[in-house]
Amino acid sequence: MTYEIEVQNDDAYPVNDERLITAVREVLERHAVEAETAVTIVITSNEDVAALNRDFRGVDSPTDILSFPADIPPMPGEPPYLGDLIIAYPYASAQAAREGHVLMESLALLVVHGSLHLLGYDHDTPENKAEMWAEQAEALVALGISPEIVPPLEKESDHDEG
Repeated sequence: MTYEIEVQNDDAYPVNDERLITAVREVLERHAVEAETAVTIVITSNEDVAALNRDFRGVDSPTDILSFPADIPPMPGEPPYLGDLIIAYPYASAQAAREGHVLMESLALLVVHGSLHLLGYDHDTPENKAEMWAEQAEALVALGISPEIVPPLEKESDHDEG
């Protein structure tokens, strides 16, 4: 299927846009999301993410990723807009280095994780976490990424939906 996935990287952080787009597409296709659905991935600074985290979650610090589901329906004739994924590149990069993971694999994991949040998944209860982690693992395997990178990232992180 065709989706409208845009990567905004105004600070020109060294990322492989296509890898991130492929990660979102994998999640959307697995969930039979309507064609032409749009998602925006924003790669930005720790400071920008910290401000969003503070304003929307009451947490005054950066995190690896925030997910903001769209809250208004599309205008007639426009494709559905699923939402925004906001990645703090310096935070995510340091996290990957600390855990010994390939940065682009870690970023793809974050995009998969955030995309699942946009689709309504959460990890607020053991049951929900098990369901989300199963979906996440399937998407990661399809992307050629070992799901074993998930637990270390999760225990160090407070990422969540916005």
